[in-house]
Amino acid sequence: MTAVVPDSAAIEGAARALERGELVAFPTETVYGLGADAENPAAVAKIYAAKGRPSNHPVIVHVAPGADLAYWAAEIPSEARQLVDAFWPGPLTLILKRAPQIPDAVSGGQDSIGVRCPSHPVAQVLLRAFKGGKGGVAAPSANRFGHVSPTAAQHVRDEFGTGAGSPLAAILDGGASQVGIESTILDLSRMQTHGPVLLRPGHIAAADIAAVIGRMPSVPDASAPRASGTLEAHYAPRTPVALVDAPNVAATLAALQARDCRAAFIACGGSAAVPSIPHIVLPSEPAGYAHGLYAALRSMDTVDAAVILVETPPVDGAWLGVNDRLRRAAHDSRGVLGRLLAD
Repeated sequence: MTAVVPDSAAIEGAARALERGELVAFPTETVYGLGADAENPAAVAKIYAAKGRPSNHPVIVHVAPGADLAYWAAEIPSEARQLVDAFWPGPLTLILKRAPQIPDAVSGGQDSIGVRCPSHPVAQVLLRAFKGGKGGVAAPSANRFGHVSPTAAQHVRDEFGTGAGSPLAAILDGGASQVGIESTILDLSRMQTHGPVLLRPGHIAAADIAAVIGRMPSVPDASAPRASGTLEAHYAPRTPVALVDAPNVAATLAALQARDCRAAFIACGGSAAVPSIPHIVLPSEPAGYAHGLYAALRSMDTVDAAVILVETPPVDGAWLGVNDRLRRAAHDSRGVLGRLLAD
């Protein structure tokens, strides 16, 4: 997939806007980010205000290829170096002990920091232009807090608008995000006591990490650092979302139709019969499904349906990131089918 690369003037303008403490939306290989100077607490505060994000919910710092990780992190275990060599630039965020000179605005007041180096060429050019490649850009997904993450520049415009009424100084259009779901987040800040902990699954799987560092990461514990995108309800469209196993799709749709209840449908690889309602069929392999998931949710959110039915994907390890996002997207819609079918 070939990325769209804005002209150099647009990149330079965005870099200068970041240096002035303004907000810039830019593409990464995962989703579009809402960026601010990570070392400027006032600029980072603008991210939280624009998104409506809780101030104790940390953001991820994006750095240029070859950045000095020791500038951002007080402690760098050997496993971090191994994973950087294996997966950076790429969709892996490492949680490390925050260096003392880095403001805690990016970590939600915690003593840790999330850092990653994105592989998208536009993100890399922007990060190299910003502060001569020595800075870091704090950037959660460029959407209102809890909503579906954007995987295209138009999604960002839909969220925040353009011109005088927008909180953004610039939106860099780099085409559709290749991965389509947010980065894997791995906690390495407590290696002595807890070892590696997988805080958020993503494109880089636990098995991929284990193949590099020689041990499987554990699941989050009660004392794990807070991390981006790990609240129970997240990634949600306005329309309620209900997950339905493939054998039950036809009967569920028929029951909704009998009650004159309009539904939209997202299928997995066409294993279920495609109904004559608004629908999208996503690929039956995890990378292709992840690439199209958020765009599909956003599209089905515009058809004035009472519910978006999502055919449950497979549950094996390769689908962990997709199923994590779907579970959170549907969290606040629990019981919606029961209510609709009871009416």
